[in-house]
Amino acid sequence: MRPSSKARGQWPFTSAAGDGGSEAAGAEQALVRPRGRAVPHFVFRRRGSMFYDEDGNLAHEFYETVVTKNGQKRAKLRRVHKNLIPQGIVKLDSPPHPRGFFCDPL
Repeated sequence: MRPSSKARGQWPFTSAAGDGGSEAAGAEQALVRPRGRAVPHFVFRRRGSMFYDEDGNLAHEFYETVVTKNGQKRAKLRRVHKNLIPQGIVKLDSPPHPRGFFCDPL
């Protein structure tokens, strides 16, 4: 069965009293928009997902070779978790303009 508040376009859990469609409940759900300066629609920076190791190499994951000591000449790879430095903030390229003009980010 479909709740009546959903049929009216209201969130079903807006009020505990269950007054059933007050104007105040709809006002609480209104999307808050910043006044004044317009917010840009593009993302120009993000947090990097890669790490630097002690040698300055940049990668998502680092592995080291470990030789087994049970008499066999086999080696295993072990993932390195220590002494890694996060990449930090990465600057992204500006998005292309739909008409081909150069768009300079802020």
